[in-house]
Amino acid sequence: MRILIASDLYWPVINGVATFSRNLAIGLADRGHDVMVIAPSQTGKKYTELDGNYTIVRTATVIFPFYQNFRVSLSPYREVKKIIKEFRPDVIHAQSFIMIGQAVMRYSQKFGIPLVSTNHAMPENLMDNLKMLAPVSYPIKYVMKKYIVRFNLKTDYFTMPTQSAIDMFDLSNNKFNVPIEAVSNGIDLSRFSVGKASKELYKKYNIPINKPIITFVGRVDAEKHISVLIHAFIHVLAEVDAHLLIVGDGTDLMNIKELANVSGVSDKITFTGRVTDDEIVDLHKVGTVFCMPSPAELQSIVMLEAMASGKPVVAVDAGPLKELCQDKRNGLLCEIDNDKEIANALLKIITDPKLCKTMGKESIAIANTHNFEHTLKRFEEIYTSLINVKN
Repeated sequence: MRILIASDLYWPVINGVATFSRNLAIGLADRGHDVMVIAPSQTGKKYTELDGNYTIVRTATVIFPFYQNFRVSLSPYREVKKIIKEFRPDVIHAQSFIMIGQAVMRYSQKFGIPLVSTNHAMPENLMDNLKMLAPVSYPIKYVMKKYIVRFNLKTDYFTMPTQSAIDMFDLSNNKFNVPIEAVSNGIDLSRFSVGKASKELYKKYNIPINKPIITFVGRVDAEKHISVLIHAFIHVLAEVDAHLLIVGDGTDLMNIKELANVSGVSDKITFTGRVTDDEIVDLHKVGTVFCMPSPAELQSIVMLEAMASGKPVVAVDAGPLKELCQDKRNGLLCEIDNDKEIANALLKIITDPKLCKTMGKESIAIANTHNFEHTLKRFEEIYTSLINVKN
């Protein structure tokens, strides 16, 4: 098949949308398909590049100042039309509903090409980073939620990473003309496994080897509520000499570092900043327990990676996170923004080696049900069925 993947957020941007979209492109190309990706330029000017076994066509962009390393295509319609006419895809898979997503919507309909959409977004992903709009955030979030649904219901097949995500958007009782299905983002289980990180990694990031390590991996943006994790960690330190490992970069990093500094715990926290893909695999092996304080997740690839690495998890009881962090099985669920409850959950795990080990084994069992090979196979089936119907 000739498959065109379109995303307004793409590698080297680091977030769930970009990670899944690139994994999908690489995975489909590995399975013998002719894959092309339309994504925003990282320089401002349009260009084409090879990423291993597939092609990325970058559209002209301007800087979007409210999101880490993100540029937006303001009017990509002419570029997208030209790409589609030249590549002549059998199917298009849209990963976002912004400008590139809008453009592929228009021309997929015009040229009669099947369009699959996957929604990875919640209104909070943007609104929590635009603090000046806080007084009117509720009505804006409401409108954005309706817009996301309306966009995706115009496609030929609509997926989300989890059933809980579908429920959150009030789409469970499918009375629509478009099929709606939960298809896990999945992870490459061959990359993430139980093991020990290299000594060089501990030395490079100055991570202690004789203390419990609480880990967070992901974008350090306001929507992730990492400040809540810092406050929880302060409570943990009152009971246990532990260390916090925060892997990633983002627009809120300076604020988080300042909070750690004024709280007097900066020497107990490692901020790695942006790291390589290989280092992420190794850093997942460092932690004693993984913590996800963000309530704005539609699945959480990084938590799946930690689980596949044998780590128990602590997460907030928000939307789809309970599908991965299954309370009292492989981790503990906590109330959103309740730093004391999060601290107690972390303490319960890091002070009980037997519980930690048992929950870690359960994390592996749950992660094994999210094999990326199954995700690739399901999307191939969806593409093929749509192509057959169109033909």
